[in-house]
Amino acid sequence: MVKGKLLLGAAALATALVTGGVGSAPAEAADISCRTAKLIVPWGAGGGTDVIFRVFVEAVNNQGAEPQLQVVNISGQGGNKGAKEAVRAKPDGCTLFAIHQSAITSFLNGRVDFTWNAFEPVAMLTRTPAIFGANPDVPYNNIKELVAAAKEKPGEIVAGGTLGSTSHFVFLLLEDAAGVKFKHVSYDGTRQRMTALLAKNIELGEINLASAKQYIATGELKALGITTPERNGDIPEVMTLQEQGYNMIYGTDRGIMLPKDTPQEIVDHYASLFETAAKDPAVVAEMNAKGTEVVYLDPQGYTAYFEDTFTNWKRIAQEVGIYKGQ
Repeated sequence: MVKGKLLLGAAALATALVTGGVGSAPAEAADISCRTAKLIVPWGAGGGTDVIFRVFVEAVNNQGAEPQLQVVNISGQGGNKGAKEAVRAKPDGCTLFAIHQSAITSFLNGRVDFTWNAFEPVAMLTRTPAIFGANPDVPYNNIKELVAAAKEKPGEIVAGGTLGSTSHFVFLLLEDAAGVKFKHVSYDGTRQRMTALLAKNIELGEINLASAKQYIATGELKALGITTPERNGDIPEVMTLQEQGYNMIYGTDRGIMLPKDTPQEIVDHYASLFETAAKDPAVVAEMNAKGTEVVYLDPQGYTAYFEDTFTNWKRIAQEVGIYKGQ
């Protein structure tokens, strides 16, 4: 029997996955005063999200973009420190913001008083599926065995995640689906969480294929399940959550925002640049090597995605009992 359900595929995203993307209209000439615009990445340099956005920034700059883009890392508070900086930025095209669903989860659990609609959506770029990882000393080898162990020790199995971000929310969703409780410990980013898992300081943590593949292969980490519809060819031995009775199709969906009230011609300017980057075979290949899929949505499609995802995740947060938004 399949237990629980995680709804996160907006109609626009479903269309993109089937048709290969939702394209933006040709951009009009944009009046942007700065020679270099900053892309605020609200996580640390060298982490999975930072690396992905740097690949796209390089591809945009190689097009001769004006202005050129520069990544600026403002980490801390589970991505919220950078978000607070971005939401205050002028809507002049000189500040962009790198985003994923933590913009939703941080609002839902009351860590910030704004969410995705405090910005102007520009483009969704990628989706990275989650892997439920564990240190090698734990006695369980898959999600079914984890759930059984968690029911025997409610609130004792330690799960590391960035509180208020997707790596935390995914465990809350599993709790809700399986009727279990974990002990949550916060780590600010994928790298810190991976370090804690490898050091056996925590039992569980969300991991991704790019950062964890070598450790799964050597047995330094266990992969209990992956949140894709089908098994991944790089780790074919790892069962999906669906195979194990939990209908969780999940991914970290990354994209670009601009400050609220940015003129449409500036939004379209950047959407066009990122659309071209998303179609670059070198970018697609590099994303695939990182266990990430390129999924481009234009400003309208990305807005629809967020509207749908926010509605679904708010419902889930209310059902789980973590909703503190307004």
